Amino acid sequence: MSEQGTRSHPPLVVIANSQEWHTRSLESILGPHGYAVLRAYTGRQAVDRVLTSQPDAIILDTDLPDIDGLEVCRTLRGDPRVSPSTPILVTSPGHPSRQKRLEALRAGAWDYLGSTLDGEELPLRLDAYVRAKADADRAREESLLDQLTGLYNIRGLARRARELGSQAFRHREPFACVVVAPVVDHGEGHDEAALEAALASAVERIARALRETGRVSDAIGRLGPTEFAVIAQGTDSQGAVRLANRLQRSLETAMEEGPKVRVCAGYDAVADYHEAPIEPSDMLIRATMAMRLSRADANGNWIRAFEGRAN
Repeated sequence: MSEQGTRSHPPLVVIANSQEWHTRSLESILGPHGYAVLRAYTGRQAVDRVLTSQPDAIILDTDLPDIDGLEVCRTLRGDPRVSPSTPILVTSPGHPSRQKRLEALRAGAWDYLGSTLDGEELPLRLDAYVRAKADADRAREESLLDQLTGLYNIRGLARRARELGSQAFRHREPFACVVVAPVVDHGEGHDEAALEAALASAVERIARALRETGRVSDAIGRLGPTEFAVIAQGTDSQGAVRLANRLQRSLETAMEEGPKVRVCAGYDAVADYHEAPIEPSDMLIRATMAMRLSRADANGNWIRAFEGRAN
């Protein structure tokens, strides 16, 4: 009996294969070992199934009717919604050549299986991959980084903010916190899917802009699905505004088509942190409050200082 049987729920495998008999064969091997199977018969179906179900493993055939299986593998590996620790196994109707195996590995596959499947070996191999995924996911959840963006998560941001605050206190430096989020214009002519796609693209672009333009000394993190924060030692209120303006320009340049997207921002800043009786976490809360006031007022100032301080 597979060790997966000790889990609270059966591990889920998405199998993408246009041949019903092959899918049933895999299912008959994996089912008795405690695996649940979700079927897909095309490349597009495979991508949809993976994104909606977040499986523990994926088995892709190279010979799919609409999209090459290796291209599906590349698509999934490039999608931030798919955990990088999710094992992808590629199958082939014939015996895989060395070149084919190398192509599969370059596409992001963990393994390449031929048409002849070993009913005893496959579950054992898959057990090891799924355990590795579970360990990696658990470590990521306990880490200080956001899985989708690679930026700090809330826990990491709070820890780094305390460190930066201590340095700014000792050196009597300025200290600032900026919170930004994209807002999509719900005007006429765009359906809900287009609006959601525009928001997802804007979030990805903001995260990329923060990674590319942020200083090594800054603490940059993700507060929520669409909210990001920068905690900056040595930055005063004017520097906070410049940072927000830079993100605004970056987003406006990138989002030339589709629904209009704007950035709303809030900040809190002090000229000398040694003289400011406030914790970095409280500054983060203040900046978030200012950002949400800006977001609620579509016709007002897109960037706000906490408590209405001048920009």
